[in-house]
Amino acid sequence: MRPRSGPSEPHVTYAALAQQYLDGVRRLCAAEGWTSYADATTAWRALTAPGCIVVVAIERDVVGFAQLQSDGIVHAHVSNIAVAASHRRQGIGRRLLEIAFERSGARYLDLVSTEGAHDFYRSFDHKEFSGFRLYPRKPTP
Repeated sequence: MRPRSGPSEPHVTYAALAQQYLDGVRRLCAAEGWTSYADATTAWRALTAPGCIVVVAIERDVVGFAQLQSDGIVHAHVSNIAVAASHRRQGIGRRLLEIAFERSGARYLDLVSTEGAHDFYRSFDHKEFSGFRLYPRKPTP
């Protein structure tokens, strides 16, 4: 994907995830308290797994990213989205989702869980429903 600027933030460009942006994405995750991508190898493997679409927002460094997983035809799911606190409420999160959704090839974009961002997601055309995040059963010792 060619980097491109959004209408409300001409200083920010958007691009597909590349190795050069990985540390910036990991810094955003750490700032949110998300530890899943602390290890660079794990982060890279997860963000580039089959069916993953990752778009980054760049202004000198990565200031946001969105990760979707998609079958490429019908369904896509938001896995992660983060925008640096200093760059929020500028349209960056919206543009990240729009670009990633467009790249996914899907007709629907589902979001299962939000942590305090309900108003942001309600600003999109949407159908609201509750969801669950399931974890594998811990093996019995």
